[in-house]
Amino acid sequence: MRSDVEDLMPRLLPIETANKTEALRLNEGAPRNPQEYLRQVQLEASLCPEVVVAQIDPMKLRKAQTVNASVSGCQAAPEGLSPSLGWQRQQVANFSDVRQSIAKHRRHWSTQTLDENVVMPKLSDEEGWKTFCLGETVYKATAASGTHLEPSSALDYSKVMGFPPFLSIVSRLNQTTVLALLEILVGWFEEAELVPQLGRWLYALLACLEKPLIPEAHSIIRQLARRCGQLRTTLVSCVFICMFSYFEPERP
Repeated sequence: MRSDVEDLMPRLLPIETANKTEALRLNEGAPRNPQEYLRQVQLEASLCPEVVVAQIDPMKLRKAQTVNASVSGCQAAPEGLSPSLGWQRQQVANFSDVRQSIAKHRRHWSTQTLDENVVMPKLSDEEGWKTFCLGETVYKATAASGTHLEPSSALDYSKVMGFPPFLSIVSRLNQTTVLALLEILVGWFEEAELVPQLGRWLYALLACLEKPLIPEAHSIIRQLARRCGQLRTTLVSCVFICMFSYFEPERP
């Protein structure tokens, strides 16, 4: 006679049901052949309850839960360059305001018409995105010599400085594109110095990330933190301002 489970999930292999004597013998040791193995799996499945209820302690869920992202590998700040706790809290508050503003106005800005010269590259066009965000002259000059060239008034501003991360641009990016672009720019930052265009785009893209963060986002943020820590160790001035405090995206 067929069981209800068998009606929903037909057997792939015709295995006979083990009798009581054989079931006891199968429990005594490892199966000796494929037939005994399949019968043992069948026996174990028959002993499992049809419905299982998890025992959850509601008191544990009421406690404050904090998610900590590991930043192992980050170098400590040199003496005199460590930001105060109050400054850090202020930056977190400012960043939170920007994130909420972007989330609130994303739909509005995503429907705004872009200028004719704003042509966003395809997701797979890594070089195109670097040029789009950083500017052709800055990207190529920095990649070649590590130096930043000041733009000339005779040149096309969009090619020299790149397109800023206006809300009308970043609001059109889905989470896949945001992560891919972050990975591209952070990877470029590993081999180059900080330029204003890069800081603006990193801040804007981080503000566009949606929670909960996926593992890939955690990895990119850790990579960026390590690079920033490495760059901070090269500073000799006692005046150190986090790069993101300068480069906030356009507010609605």
